[in-house]
Amino acid sequence: MRTFVYIIMIIHPIKPLYNSDSRILILGSFPSVKSREECFFYGHKQNRFWRVVAAVLGVDTPVTVEEKKEMLLSNKIALWDVIASCEIEGSADSTIKNVTPNDLTPILREAKIEEIFVNGKTAEKYYNAYIRDTISREATVLPSTSPANAAWSVERLISAWQVILKSTERSAK
Repeated sequence: MRTFVYIIMIIHPIKPLYNSDSRILILGSFPSVKSREECFFYGHKQNRFWRVVAAVLGVDTPVTVEEKKEMLLSNKIALWDVIASCEIEGSADSTIKNVTPNDLTPILREAKIEEIFVNGKTAEKYYNAYIRDTISREATVLPSTSPANAAWSVERLISAWQVILKSTERSAK
């Protein structure tokens, strides 16, 4: 008996989150299955993104999509992903193939993005391969908040992610 595995091209279903006040852009790689189902970023309950960013900003961890949007936008943080479409098995970044990058031009044109951060090594890899030279901007890599990055505790992630707080404080001046 043969087993067939079908891999299809998946198009990113979530619009970028930003406004003209955004000064910091955080980019993930590509949304997980759970995030794609919820049509919003970092939807998997095990992902530590919302806990980490809330702790860095000194606010309560948001629960609803509206609370998450408000927390980021009120702190001048934009959010999106590096990849617009790709072939991927489930949520496994290691299976990503045939990447089409997102076009960051609309965000960079409308907002005065001062710093770009990437959430993890996969986002860094695809940012450097497809976007960095196109927009002539470096990105700072932060340790992934994914549950797959089990070597990093929440406390350690919060410490590493403090750099975004320094950026939000600089942009407030």
